Amino acid sequence: MAQGSKSAADHPPRLGKSIKRRFFDRSVHEVAPDLIGTTLLVDGVGGIIVEVEAYHHTDPAAHSFRGPTARNRVMFGPPGFSYVYRSYGIHWCVNFVCEEAGSASAVLIRALQPTHGIPAMRRRRGLHDERALCSGPGKLCEALGITIKHSELPLDQPPIALHARTGQPEIVKGIRIGLTKAVELPWRYGLKDSKFLSKRF
Repeated sequence: MAQGSKSAADHPPRLGKSIKRRFFDRSVHEVAPDLIGTTLLVDGVGGIIVEVEAYHHTDPAAHSFRGPTARNRVMFGPPGFSYVYRSYGIHWCVNFVCEEAGSASAVLIRALQPTHGIPAMRRRRGLHDERALCSGPGKLCEALGITIKHSELPLDQPPIALHARTGQPEIVKGIRIGLTKAVELPWRYGLKDSKFLSKRF
């Protein structure tokens, strides 16, 4: 880094207003793109959401498609709560429950632009490059310290905080990643030209 230049680790951007649970009480297809540009913090560590995927209860790729289980029960509850699960037995992934109770729809948070607590993220991930800290759902959970203990928590109360975007981002959409069912659905949303995406659109 050139002398005198500043990174997000030095001066995190200002935060917008707090997002309340009622934000999620609507169609998952409205919530998902509206999350792009918002800021997710867990115990003060996090960044700007730059990539998400929507999962509707009618979608064969959704965990809720075959009905409630001990793992996905929070998806069938009221909106505005977290759903954390283990992917391939290795990585944690965090989702935000949307729509009315019983709908069982959610948004998977796929990538963040790190802005707050970057030194903590680097320690947890064991690397320095800001672009690689949160460029995937498992990576961002590791960077933010998200585990199963963060599942079924309200999204507007500590340790979780969500803040509204402060501008109007240009959003792109495409097909979701790594699926074997409903692969044709264009339910992945991202911040156009962001260098922090898990994969280009």
